[in-house]
Amino acid sequence: MAARPLVARQPNERLQALIQEAGCSNAGLARRVNMCGAEHGLDLRYDKTSVARWLRGQQPRGRAPAIIAEALGRKLGRTVTIDEIGMANGKNLASGVGLQFSPTVLGAIEQVCELWRSDVGRRDFLSGSSVAASALVEPSRDWLISAPDAQVARQAGPRVGQSDVAAVRSMTQALTDLDHQFGSGHVRPVLVHYLNSVVSGLLAGSYRESTGRELFAAVARLTELAGYMAVDTGQPGLAQRYYIQSLRLAQAAGDRGYGGYVLAASMSHLAAQLGNPREIAQLARAAQEGARGHATPRVEAMFHAAEARGHALLGDGRAAGAATARAVSAMEQCDDDSGDDPVWIRHFDGAYLADELAHCHRDLGQPEQSARYAEQSLAGHPESRARRRAIGYVLLATAQVQQREVEQACATGMKAVELLETLRSNRGAEYLEDLQQRLEPFRDEAVVREFGARLDLQQAA
Repeated sequence: MAARPLVARQPNERLQALIQEAGCSNAGLARRVNMCGAEHGLDLRYDKTSVARWLRGQQPRGRAPAIIAEALGRKLGRTVTIDEIGMANGKNLASGVGLQFSPTVLGAIEQVCELWRSDVGRRDFLSGSSVAASALVEPSRDWLISAPDAQVARQAGPRVGQSDVAAVRSMTQALTDLDHQFGSGHVRPVLVHYLNSVVSGLLAGSYRESTGRELFAAVARLTELAGYMAVDTGQPGLAQRYYIQSLRLAQAAGDRGYGGYVLAASMSHLAAQLGNPREIAQLARAAQEGARGHATPRVEAMFHAAEARGHALLGDGRAAGAATARAVSAMEQCDDDSGDDPVWIRHFDGAYLADELAHCHRDLGQPEQSARYAEQSLAGHPESRARRRAIGYVLLATAQVQQREVEQACATGMKAVELLETLRSNRGAEYLEDLQQRLEPFRDEAVVREFGARLDLQQAA
């Protein structure tokens, strides 16, 4: 019987260089890895022989590469990635990037930076991945039960100050405005490159405790925005990863209110788009519970509106009505001139709430109420919210179809088409496709054929 050919491994020179930089012996690194693994609930029993095998090119399985990187990072006082230790080649490792709610701050930095790098590199496993409902709900559980991070300050790398945090905030606002007006297809590549080239360096820098908390809060917002843009460019599996990491960054910031926002405004809407209504309500209730005592009335209104969406999709009119009433009541307590609201919720005004309620009544088969709220939404959204106005027109057109006002529905839908022709938005296109399906029973009518032809032209363009 012929012997199996041996596969020659290349020495892991990256790992060797880092061990030398850290001033570790092989036995010392093994001990640090075992201790770090224990913090993650892993019973690792590596020794100096294990490290020697890694240096010869063997790659350990499962979560071990990330633990090795974290152990070395602690010794060096900076973030060390799995790329840096020469262990990022395994597909089984790469496919899990961004899906875990890391138990440590260093682990969170490692994971989110790896996600940004993989996104810029257009890794196939990111763009082609699907969304699992459990992968949305499990991080919310981790967020609910995790103890606050005791410390986020770092003493490594270039000093990060308030001006750096202000720059991230300003970039977030600028990209948000561009996204609202032109759609994510134009903006998202810029955002992801900024995260990977600039923000990753800030997280790996040196900062005091207070500055660090503010930095994590600003980066959480920007990461959530990248997730939203992934939804708008038709990449829900990628959005899921960004939302999970935004939630973890909000935890590091000590911002329970924003963590709840990520659950209720981001993850729950993703669950809605994917047709998982039970998870919508679960995520919204987790947000309410986890942010209790840390949410202004405006934030609470958004939480309750998200829960109402879930109940409406489940067909539970009573529960949806109760959640809607709580949302409206909370919104009535808001003072538009109040500075109490955090900046990330100030966009949620009466027009946004009306938009949410129009969706609820649409899904409950109540077209008159849906049309009324869609009209309120359109009256309140300024011209700069082009995508939101387009969705409002589709909601109004859908209500008109439900009332069999087909000619009026097509005219309203055409307004949405005209707006979306100025945008690059997959989300807007999906709304139009849904409207077209609802018009299918009336396909023989001339106005419906004309509307379909206009949609075909837009899709071709």
